[in-house]
Amino acid sequence: MSESYITINDDECKGCRLCVDACPKKCIVIGSNINLIGYQYARFEQNGCNACGLCYYVCPEPGAVTVYKKDKKGSPQ
Repeated sequence: MSESYITINDDECKGCRLCVDACPKKCIVIGSNINLIGYQYARFEQNGCNACGLCYYVCPEPGAVTVYKKDKKGSPQ
């Protein structure tokens, strides 16, 4: 995994694609799998995520996206 990354809770995501459109590095895609509530959910693909947080801020589902940015010592914040 790169220095910065996100996680997406599959069962919280409703596949609205707001995070996909907001990501400047194009690290997020909509997968073909279906979650427990019947939506194709977003998933993270490593493409140089800079942990900008735009995906977190545009997501209408609380708790669906978590952003991790490593500090200068290499530990996730």
